[in-house]
Amino acid sequence: MHRPPSAKAPSARPRRTRRRSLIGLGRLIAVPLLLAAVVTAGSPGWGSYLIRPGDNLESIARRYHTTVAQLVQVNHLPGNGNLIYAGARLRVPVPHATAARTVTVRRLHRVVRGDSLIKIANKYGVNPATIASANRLPRSLMVRLGDVLVVPVTQRVSASHAQTSGNTFAGRTYPSSIVSAAARNRAALATRRLPSRTAMRALIVRTAKRNGVDPSLALAVSWQESGWNMRRVSVANAIGAMQVIPATGAWASSVVGRRLNLLSPTDNVTAGVVLLRVLTKSASDRNAIAGYYQGLASVRRHGMYADTKRYVANVLYLQKRFARG
Repeated sequence: MHRPPSAKAPSARPRRTRRRSLIGLGRLIAVPLLLAAVVTAGSPGWGSYLIRPGDNLESIARRYHTTVAQLVQVNHLPGNGNLIYAGARLRVPVPHATAARTVTVRRLHRVVRGDSLIKIANKYGVNPATIASANRLPRSLMVRLGDVLVVPVTQRVSASHAQTSGNTFAGRTYPSSIVSAAARNRAALATRRLPSRTAMRALIVRTAKRNGVDPSLALAVSWQESGWNMRRVSVANAIGAMQVIPATGAWASSVVGRRLNLLSPTDNVTAGVVLLRVLTKSASDRNAIAGYYQGLASVRRHGMYADTKRYVANVLYLQKRFARG
């Protein structure tokens, strides 16, 4: 998730290139030394869990009375947390005697061939009538191929670790203006026809090659951020497959020389790749990856935070995996 650029950032040396396919850096640009604004859980009440063979995030979440979404957020897992591996460690809430309560999480489901309302309801463990009501389905209760349905899923979570409001997640509260903007972007993306994960992967590879960025690095960062999911918008209004916040998008627009629309898959990927291009030319590989998450200025000033180190380790692992094809 990107951090807003600092108000005063040193300029990069002008660079000329004859390759029209590369993002032009011939003009004097400001390298985005991004500010840190990380989402972390406070150390009290949190522990470490060693992932074992056969584990999945849902079973771990149930065991520790939390939600998959919270584990994904706190541990900065790629996508929806569907890529975890034995031997890695997760931050988990330490069980304690607090009353559990229920929360409703709104998930999105794209209707694929063979789906029916009952099949979808069984998949998420909800009543078909709940889905029908949330999506104002016709009396026939038919679902159409390609439609994106909102699925309200009720989960039991520990009261002390649950999301306390629409503005708060994992202990960090965001201004209402940011949360509202995120909600508008999330709703806008929910109604659009967007590329599949396979198509997003191909788009990321093409854009990375065109701009001189290692495709395996771009793929790894995007998978870590969103699982190549263009519909994802965080509570902090990080948008799309590359999880770009509007401030970073505005900076990337100044580099490209045109306004980038972060709701567009092509522009979203372009913004993320441009940022990676500048970071990899400004810092070592590890620090560049850390800069994408924590902010390069913060990394240089404070070093990597504990959650940033986990983020970097995840991206490096994914990069090796994607480099093998």
